[in-house]
Amino acid sequence: MIRWRYGTVSGVRGGWNGCTELEVDVEAREGEDAFSCRGLAYDGLVGVPEVGDRVLLNCNAIAKGLGTGGYALVIAVPDRLPADVDVPGHIVKARYTPMQAMRLAVDEDDSPHRAAVEACDDLGGMPVVVADLHSALAPVLAGIHATAPGAKVAYVMTDGGALPAWFSRQLDQLSDRICTVVTAGQCFGGDLEATNIHNALIAARVVGGADIAIVAQGPGNLGTGTVWGFSGTAAGEAVNAASVLGGRPVASLRISEGDARERHRGVSHHSMTAYGRVALAPADIPVPDELPADLEPKIRAQLATLPERHRQIEVDCSGLVEAMESLPVKLSTMGRGLDKDRVYFVAEAAAGRHAAHLAKRR
Repeated sequence: MIRWRYGTVSGVRGGWNGCTELEVDVEAREGEDAFSCRGLAYDGLVGVPEVGDRVLLNCNAIAKGLGTGGYALVIAVPDRLPADVDVPGHIVKARYTPMQAMRLAVDEDDSPHRAAVEACDDLGGMPVVVADLHSALAPVLAGIHATAPGAKVAYVMTDGGALPAWFSRQLDQLSDRICTVVTAGQCFGGDLEATNIHNALIAARVVGGADIAIVAQGPGNLGTGTVWGFSGTAAGEAVNAASVLGGRPVASLRISEGDARERHRGVSHHSMTAYGRVALAPADIPVPDELPADLEPKIRAQLATLPERHRQIEVDCSGLVEAMESLPVKLSTMGRGLDKDRVYFVAEAAAGRHAAHLAKRR
């Protein structure tokens, strides 16, 4: 059940593309005191709340103490509903939920891009970097542009995490480095919408003009600690999609020296399962040439168990840390920055560097 609450907007904390961040005073309910917390409104769904507005909230994330998604989400501003806006398109995303939204997808009849998307059945060897976590986006971009500064990079967002692309501050901060954002499947809010990852990759190529695509879920990874119970299995499916379309899959490794959970130390079990068992097509797997000395034997042993169909390629990582430090975003994965989990970010940047080399050869 949703924890429904009413609240009053007491302040506007700021915002970014598609989002308004609020301070909200939440009304008391029986057995619960009033409290204040951060609120988040998606402007394209509920309008832009103002100080003094009474808002209807979903407080599940507050009650559960979530990190990435720890907001009271605005469901409606009941006394000041936004004006109706007629938009083209009939593709429904977040389907059959109270917040379902109509979007114009690149592959539907009314889209000006339909003919180009329908005519393309081959990515022509375009490198497609696949990553487990949204936090990989920035370091992969840094690795690409440190190696091929002029490369046009598209981001294909899959629906394993946040559904609205607007939730990602990184996308807002990195917008001048990304040629287009394509939201695939049930997620929405990108520059382009697509019904699935296949047409999202095609749109990145023929509509966005991308030289390289990065595929990763939105913020908020889901994991249960079981072999198959995590949203990152989609990384293996993305390898298959890129391959069947004639792209060049580049499988970035999730490696950690700072994660206290044994299943994520060294090469995460997410990467081992996604690439070892879900990805049936071959992929390039970039391996950074700098690995933590205490973990290198474990990492090499883990990589030795991956299927022979994949190509493991050692990547020179010189200059990548400096490239990441120059980004306009704060690097963070599971609350750890570059100083606490250097190898995670270096491994992602190495995947970007390898993809840039492939793009230059094309």
